[in-house]
Amino acid sequence: MIAIRIHIIGGSGSGKSYIAGILSEKLRIPHFDLDDIFWDPQSNEYGVRAPEDERDRRLREIISLDSWIVEGVHRSWAFPSFAAADKIVVLMVPLSVQEERIWKRYEERITGIVPSKKRETLEGIHNLLAYNKGYNLKLSNLIANWDYKDKTILFRDNLELLEYQLI
Repeated sequence: MIAIRIHIIGGSGSGKSYIAGILSEKLRIPHFDLDDIFWDPQSNEYGVRAPEDERDRRLREIISLDSWIVEGVHRSWAFPSFAAADKIVVLMVPLSVQEERIWKRYEERITGIVPSKKRETLEGIHNLLAYNKGYNLKLSNLIANWDYKDKTILFRDNLELLEYQLI
């Protein structure tokens, strides 16, 4: 197993989970989805946040490991993982591609083609699409002004990342 810490960030539907899964297998290091930490898995409703102290404790446990891949849209509370990461991968896939993937994922989950622990609704998807537009604008501003430029790698296509030598 290689010792590297990678944080993948990007809008919903940018391919974070897909890429993280491939890299996790390829590099033989664990992959963690920030949604599994941020949202309360005990809730019967979609969109209920986990208690902050529990969420923060779980993030600290993950980033204390020698190797990891963390992925998610979360920014502010996840800053400790940006600081601890060796590489920060930013997926800036075109918004139209992200939206197409969001709809496809929703249809696959609703029809049961792809099992999911997430209990999405049509209203929730519409809210996600609106949120994602604003998120992409904020992400561009965030990475333009943050302190992690030396370890940030920007990709506009997921396949580029798979061909890139992260280590």
